[in-house]
Amino acid sequence: MTKPPRHRLVPTNVAALAVGVSEATIRKWVSRGKITRYGAPNCRSEFDIDELTEIAQRRRDFPSSN
Repeated sequence: MTKPPRHRLVPTNVAALAVGVSEATIRKWVSRGKITRYGAPNCRSEFDIDELTEIAQRRRDFPSSN
């Protein structure tokens, strides 16, 4: 998978707001492979806003499958 363009990447706090979950949930999803984290290992985590939009849509369509 190629890295998305820089303008599509957002930090963890914005990712959490976009999907309507806590930052801890975003980190948990990364460890479970539910969402892709971009950034070097010891640097700020960033997430693709398009991927977040897809997750948010699935959460709206199927609220019990969070």
